[in-house]
Amino acid sequence: MWRWRASWAALVLLGLCALLLGFGYREALGDPVLRRLDVAVQGWPADAPPLRLALLSDIHLGAVSMDDARLRRIVAQVNAAHPDIVLLAGDMVVGHDGEGAEAHAAGLTAPLAGLHAPLGVFAVLGNHDHWTAPAAIRAALARAGVTVLTNDAVRRGPIALLGVDDAYSSHDDVAATLAAWRRLGGVPVVVTHAPDLITKLPPALPLLLAGHTHCGQVVLPGWGPLLLRSPHEHWRMLYSPRLRCGVVHDMGRPIVVTAGVGSGTMPLRLGAPPDWWLITLRRGRR
Repeated sequence: MWRWRASWAALVLLGLCALLLGFGYREALGDPVLRRLDVAVQGWPADAPPLRLALLSDIHLGAVSMDDARLRRIVAQVNAAHPDIVLLAGDMVVGHDGEGAEAHAAGLTAPLAGLHAPLGVFAVLGNHDHWTAPAAIRAALARAGVTVLTNDAVRRGPIALLGVDDAYSSHDDVAATLAAWRRLGGVPVVVTHAPDLITKLPPALPLLLAGHTHCGQVVLPGWGPLLLRSPHEHWRMLYSPRLRCGVVHDMGRPIVVTAGVGSGTMPLRLGAPPDWWLITLRRGRR
């Protein structure tokens, strides 16, 4: 009798696991959720209209969950929201080394060339980009009309976009980025890949936009994210748990951490659906 019960219990457990895997795979391949945020910015010029920024991250082209067709659908979804600026916050391709990376990079050009934003499309690189084929990725993005910011700043209307290179892979240079911003002026908006960069930024910078975390990717009820450390890097901490997802406030300023639109090497998401953000910057009340 006990063997019969154990067999049935094992079958039920296997069925539940298969069901969860099915849900996770479906969620990873689904259309990303559009999330919206309004930010009232102190120092916004009185005569400047609001600006809408689209924030996407972690495309991971070449993974099972991200191919050309899906990326084109996401581009169409972003265009339908009519952002003024599009920001791509790193990890354009999948992989931990250069194998196949140049082919993945080349595949970025055609779909991302379809992004439409009157004030431009800008990107920073992520850790997977630096581990795979950074030169090929920069070239593919340039062909798509995407400007890559590498510890540099650019002025667009009332704002200055401060593109800090990836801190997780030790390519960030905050001092150089701040120097570039001070030459330009404007309300600073920092975009980077890994949100833990916030610990290196002065408190005067009002907004940080980032990705990297996948919002935990697999988040179990009552447990939290299944993986907080990287098995590829001797179980190094991937990110600070407080910066896992969504809008986090630090010293009164918002940090926006998108879940990303792709899913990396593991085509599963549970409790952390893919998303992108439409962020409206406007004048704050005096």
